[in-house]
Amino acid sequence: MKHLIKDIATTQTGLFARPSEIGEAVYLQSKYFDDNGILKYELIPDLPLNQISDKHILRDGDVLFSAKGTKNFATVYECKYNVAVASTSFFVLRTIGSNILPEYLSWFLNNPQTQRLIKDKARGTDIPSIRKTDIEDLEIPLPSIEKQRLIAELSNLAKKETELRVQLTDLKKKIVEQKILFNLKTII
Repeated sequence: MKHLIKDIATTQTGLFARPSEIGEAVYLQSKYFDDNGILKYELIPDLPLNQISDKHILRDGDVLFSAKGTKNFATVYECKYNVAVASTSFFVLRTIGSNILPEYLSWFLNNPQTQRLIKDKARGTDIPSIRKTDIEDLEIPLPSIEKQRLIAELSNLAKKETELRVQLTDLKKKIVEQKILFNLKTII
């Protein structure tokens, strides 16, 4: 059975703020993530709490969707910080009820077919952006929670495999470079 995303999750835009050197909250921006929605950096709090309303504070399990630019990805927020907020680059989707897992919603939004639908609706030439209604009006199939969990687990394993391949390629490059340098030293 299919549902509209707006029927199974609330959607709100991220907060516009200017990060500073010191703060109590982490201000998540899309530049901190790779194309797969994996954090690339260790983040430090850079936003004063007095600039944040409670409605913008992220909760464990919120789905962040990068809606601006060419890098449109979804990722599930895991509460690693005391307080974090998403920038305006993101829509924050919060699931409603118990018939949808955040991990499944994230997988669905990252699915290549869904990504094509989303990119076709993007507006703007310099910085393409997705409208909130474009996300809310997407139809999402809702299998059982058990099947959603399996899909999410398979998706996570595929991401982990990709990460490991990249690491392995990097290590192989380093080994080859070291061997070349060693051989050059013995020749010289």
